[in-house]
Amino acid sequence: MELIRPVQTGDAAAVRQVHLTAFPTVAEADVVERLRGNGKAVIELVASDGDSVVGHIVFSPIALEPLAGTVGLGLGPLAVMPDHEKHGVGRRLIQNGLAACREWGAGFVVVLGDPPYYTRFGFEPAAKHDLRSEYGAGDAFMVFKLESGALPPPGTLVKYAPEFSILPSTPATAPAVSRKARRPARRPDRL
Repeated sequence: MELIRPVQTGDAAAVRQVHLTAFPTVAEADVVERLRGNGKAVIELVASDGDSVVGHIVFSPIALEPLAGTVGLGLGPLAVMPDHEKHGVGRRLIQNGLAACREWGAGFVVVLGDPPYYTRFGFEPAAKHDLRSEYGAGDAFMVFKLESGALPPPGTLVKYAPEFSILPSTPATAPAVSRKARRPARRPDRL
């Protein structure tokens, strides 16, 4: 069984390889490195199988317009090596990551991803709370409440870190955040 643990200094090359293998372009791997290099990888976990890194997740700060008295994080990118998919690695990375976000003090987490995948973990369409994404993305833009009453007010625009701007866009103009998210949207769900 894979061990979920915080990223260590020596994991950078292996984390990059996980993203290069899981995604069709280098963009997601570059986003992770930019987030880390700019001090925005607030929570970063890996799944390791023996000495090998087989999965990775990162959470980074988001901006709210207008400013609100709450703090949230963006999930993504999330990547799992193909030979470890369907083994619960992504699920455990998400669950452990959400617990770490709560411990860190975040009130909520957003993701741009595949709704059938992320709703399994309690994410719900952000539109249900009248939260908007700079990328649009419809139901692919989702939110997870970590603390009751911690969501920003209705109408708030959620913006991902500028490091995500290198991700390719689709007509929905949404970055993909995880391998699972790649199907519905290509930009923010890579968070």
